[in-house]
Amino acid sequence: MNAHLPVLAVLTPLLSAPLCLMLRRKLAARFFAIAVAWITFAIAISTLQAVMQAGDIRYELGGFAPPLGIELRVDATNALMLLLVSSIAAVVLLFGPGSAGATIAKGREPAFYTLLLLALAGLIGITVTGDAFNVFVFLEVSSLASYTLIGLGNDRHAPMSAFSYLIMGTLGGTFFLLGVGLLYQMTGTLNMADLTVRLQDVHGSRTVVLALALLVVGIGIKLAVFPLHQWLPNAYSHAPSVVSAFLAATSTKVMYYVLVRVLFTLFGAAFVFETLRADYLLMPLSILAMFGGSLAAIYQTNLKRLLAYSSVAQVGYMTLGLSFASVTGVTAGLVHVFNHALMKGGLFLVVGCITAQLGSSDIARMRGLGKRMPLTMAAFVVGGFALIGVPATVGFVSKWYLVQAALEKGMLPVAFLILLSSILAVVYIWRVVEIAYFQEPEAEAKVSEAPLNQLLPTWLLIGSTLFFGLNTDVTVGVAQMAARQLMGVLP
Repeated sequence: MNAHLPVLAVLTPLLSAPLCLMLRRKLAARFFAIAVAWITFAIAISTLQAVMQAGDIRYELGGFAPPLGIELRVDATNALMLLLVSSIAAVVLLFGPGSAGATIAKGREPAFYTLLLLALAGLIGITVTGDAFNVFVFLEVSSLASYTLIGLGNDRHAPMSAFSYLIMGTLGGTFFLLGVGLLYQMTGTLNMADLTVRLQDVHGSRTVVLALALLVVGIGIKLAVFPLHQWLPNAYSHAPSVVSAFLAATSTKVMYYVLVRVLFTLFGAAFVFETLRADYLLMPLSILAMFGGSLAAIYQTNLKRLLAYSSVAQVGYMTLGLSFASVTGVTAGLVHVFNHALMKGGLFLVVGCITAQLGSSDIARMRGLGKRMPLTMAAFVVGGFALIGVPATVGFVSKWYLVQAALEKGMLPVAFLILLSSILAVVYIWRVVEIAYFQEPEAEAKVSEAPLNQLLPTWLLIGSTLFFGLNTDVTVGVAQMAARQLMGVLP
């Protein structure tokens, strides 16, 4: 049964999506989508357990053996990503109908849940496929669903934001496809395991270097790596809050996984970081993202936009971990992928709670909200602590390993910059806290606490930032195992 888990993880949401659309009724579609997401989550848990106990899982589609046939392959790295994507979807879909009803036109709810399941299927497909071309196929499935989800928002800027994302996403997908095409030209295979072997003989070719450059640029656009991040603030700001929470916690994280696969599995750390010295480019861009994203967040007047620019900075932390090209650095990057998904997914759900009650996510209108929505704003404070990296939160765990990786490489100034960038996070989080807790509420504003069906999923994610901040065995343990595999270090 374990051998079938990868294909079940993809097919469950993929085949359920059209069934969800046929249900027509909002509540029926909602509960069906929730059930599908939780079944997928259960499959992901079983997959991770199987990988940790028995090693990699391989599934041959149609019974055709690779490299000619298409293969699904799951190891510690993508098992962690599969668990992350499915868990976020399961929790986010619990967010009450009021959140979607406030931002999605009436009658579109079945289409909304259908698209969310399609995006989930595409993201899971990317994580489990062992075929380079099928990464592109699943990438397009998830991207097309994501563009439409962003455009479903009632915000008048949503269609233009979706169109901007469409243009940038298409460019990213084109670069990626061109890179895959060049690899196929040089090796005659698309199977990633086979590509890894065959590329060893042609590393000196300029075509291979060009293919690597195209792949990295394409992935960088989708990942919103600085300075290719222009699409992200508008997409996250004008999408429905549930969509922002889902995409912020999953989409860029899966693209980070693809970047890890390309750099460390296909081409190898030695070629990328010792021969080509990619760290000379990746490290400065990561540091610029950490400071540029945080500085931009400080000056935002809208909470969703603030969190969007914060995501640019957090992607910088992830790519910084890769630039160290060490087991500790890769561990830090993978741990931060998981941790940031919990933080940012929970914080965007906080915005959903506020928007549903206040009708706006403008920071200036949140005066006194700490008294009127105490549970919601408490969730924001905890999530903000995690972004800053306060001890006992997941953010502290990520930055601890990043600083450790920098010190291992003898890069004391980089370790100092990691700590300094955290101070900027204090500034933009404190701006919201000051307005919510230390300013008097508007007398005419009638605001009450968010309902339980919105608070429950919000606190599930925010509470997880504390749980995994104190219990690191699962996240750090799996990330270390994955980092050793990627770096070619025996356990």
